[in-house]
Amino acid sequence: MQEREPRVDEQALHRRTVQAQFGPVADRYVTSEGHAKGGDLVELVDWLRPEPGWRVLDVATGGGHVAKALSPHVARVVASDVTKLMLMAARQHLAAAGCDNVDYVLADAEQLPFLDASFDVVTCRIAPHHFLRPDVFVRESHRVLRPQGRLLIIDNVAPPESEAAEYINTIEKMRDPSHVRCASVDEWRLWLNAAGFDIVRERTRRKAFPFTTWVRRMVHEDGLTADLEQYMLQASAAGREYFCVVEKHGHVESFEGDEWMGLAVKR
Repeated sequence: MQEREPRVDEQALHRRTVQAQFGPVADRYVTSEGHAKGGDLVELVDWLRPEPGWRVLDVATGGGHVAKALSPHVARVVASDVTKLMLMAARQHLAAAGCDNVDYVLADAEQLPFLDASFDVVTCRIAPHHFLRPDVFVRESHRVLRPQGRLLIIDNVAPPESEAAEYINTIEKMRDPSHVRCASVDEWRLWLNAAGFDIVRERTRRKAFPFTTWVRRMVHEDGLTADLEQYMLQASAAGREYFCVVEKHGHVESFEGDEWMGLAVKR
């Protein structure tokens, strides 16, 4: 499915929404266990098999965890993000970790400020659901990659069932106004193929979210937390079952979602 072309003012407004949402909580994404210690970071390095001469672009770097994981294995990493405060937090984090081969660039994922064929690898982890046009991000990744370059994407995905997809996207949007949409795996396959990539490896896994930690990383208002709980608990039995919502004493304790990881090679 091709995303609708956004107006210029819509793109600018969304960029400001992302910056306003993530700037004040940048440090939380450096220390967040789900972002800093996910097993997918080890998996990512294993799938890519990085080489010492490679140049890597990590798009929407957040706390810089992918850049940190790849830094020891490659020549250079460019960590990019649309939020300046997030980029500053990542730089502080990676400098303290001794990553001295990382550059930091303020950049929109859908308008990458790099020349064609500049990188051997592009990565993007747990971020594309914030992009207005993920298909454009995929095409931009193809453009900046060298022939046979690799694109590795990790993101939360929606199930094919429309009711369950609406459920997860609604709670994500309630928690975080900068959320756009979790795409389906089929959409990611379509976008990658249309842009000129061949998918060489992929997997989907279930991921657990402790409710309080997940909410508090973004939300400060008790009222909004209560609204989120009510929405989750009042959803259809099928929705609660699909997302494995665990309730304890009238409160949501945890739930689960789907995460997709795909490795594609530029044709």
